[in-house]
Amino acid sequence: MIARVLAALALASLLARPALAQSEPGAGDDARARWERLSPEERQAFRERYERWKALPEDEKARLEARLERLRALPPERRAEVERRWRAFQALPPQERQAILQRFSRWRELPPERRAQMRAAFREILEAPPQERARYLENLRRWREMSPAERDMARERWRQERHERRR
Repeated sequence: MIARVLAALALASLLARPALAQSEPGAGDDARARWERLSPEERQAFRERYERWKALPEDEKARLEARLERLRALPPERRAEVERRWRAFQALPPQERQAILQRFSRWRELPPERRAQMRAAFREILEAPPQERARYLENLRRWREMSPAERDMARERWRQERHERRR
């Protein structure tokens, strides 16, 4: 779903630029010139994206157009950063993009309180001295290498230790 939304947002961006350009005097010529410079493959890909856009439900189109307007309303520096990150995301191999989208989907499913806790923890890590940050990253690497059973055992051990410290 998120991949579809991101693709549709990119498509909306591409579609909106020519439409807006045509509303300016003499700008239709510029849009036509850009179209003429496209290779036949790029034109075909654009036509296919346009067909996918047309097939979207109207409420989804409206939601995507609203997001596009929010993007356009950002200050230039912030918008440039968003666009830079989008290009970096698009440059990733498909498997990495899929993994990121899955993690993002899980993130969005978290309750707001849990997301706030995690943001605070991330901020704390980023602001930590280099040695502490390195220790955290090493622990994270080891955690990722653990099997689910090993993780469960580690969690239980931490719960017991925390419980004993509270006594």
